[in-house]
Amino acid sequence: MSKRSITLKDLSNSLNLSISTVSRALKDHPDISTETKDKVQRLAKELNYVPNSLAQNLRNSSTKTIGVVIPNLQLDFSSKVINGMIHQSREEGYRLVISESGHSYELEKDILQNMIRSGVDGVLLSLTNFTKNIDHVLEAMDTCPIILYDKVSDKVPCTKIIVDDEIGACKAVEHLIEQGRRKILYINGPDHSFNARKRLRGYEKALKLHDIQVLEERIIKCKNVSIDEGKEIVDQALKNGLDFDAIFAVTDNAAIGAIKSLKNHSISIPQEVAIVGFSNSKNATIIEPNLTSIEQPGYDIGKYAVSYLTQSLRDNLKSDDYIQTTSKTVELKTNLIIRESSNLIS
Repeated sequence: MSKRSITLKDLSNSLNLSISTVSRALKDHPDISTETKDKVQRLAKELNYVPNSLAQNLRNSSTKTIGVVIPNLQLDFSSKVINGMIHQSREEGYRLVISESGHSYELEKDILQNMIRSGVDGVLLSLTNFTKNIDHVLEAMDTCPIILYDKVSDKVPCTKIIVDDEIGACKAVEHLIEQGRRKILYINGPDHSFNARKRLRGYEKALKLHDIQVLEERIIKCKNVSIDEGKEIVDQALKNGLDFDAIFAVTDNAAIGAIKSLKNHSISIPQEVAIVGFSNSKNATIIEPNLTSIEQPGYDIGKYAVSYLTQSLRDNLKSDDYIQTTSKTVELKTNLIIRESSNLIS
């Protein structure tokens, strides 16, 4: 019987360290102390740890298949991303296997494990809104290259394709300030969301640039960033007597929910309260008034994700050792699309 290969989990259990720490120590990540790196690398050598033995076996028998994990296929943004991936994968000679996690952390883990077992050459992964523990991603990276896109984690040492969330949010809030608004409510996403944290920083930066105090009571977190939740948040804010003259929402859905609430309370938009969303979905032009929003280049995100992954796969074919994709962040530019929901001053 052949001896079982040592895994990242074995190393982490032996050293009483997280898989994330072990993975980054093996990759000489600057966030990990020299002492921890030495300890991890010493044990890995003692136990003859070899990363990605499966990938080494499969390197010369590529399936020409890329796995794609996406949280919600119903979104307009998602369709743009997938279209970009389809176009680029055809150019590169790969086919896609696409699965929806439905923002379920457990399903995300199962999908990723099944894709690895099925022998995909690499994976393009957008995390769920509820993914806090990323050990399953780090373990998968020990088998094949992974690119994170859109919803990412800075704890994963791989290439990430994102938009300039902070800059985009800052542009959105500055637009509201230019319209004479200074009491801007922010409907935020979950704390652990990379996108939400960046957009919050953009919101705070814009206020500080214009000498407007950041008030905690005007930053309200939502869990699912849905239309219903956006409506409930604004309903409750009005019930509590919160004073605001504008709303910036972390997504278009939350902003549309806010519009519904304001209309139900006979509050005029944008005369009394101006609103800006984020993603420039199709719904932004259906809701009345039409929603001002930050446009994300979804198609380009998809194209770049495939392009960087296939480059990594080509690099591996040339190498005697498995190489995980370079740890870098590719940040694409957003645009502010101004519509009726905010454009009081023309």
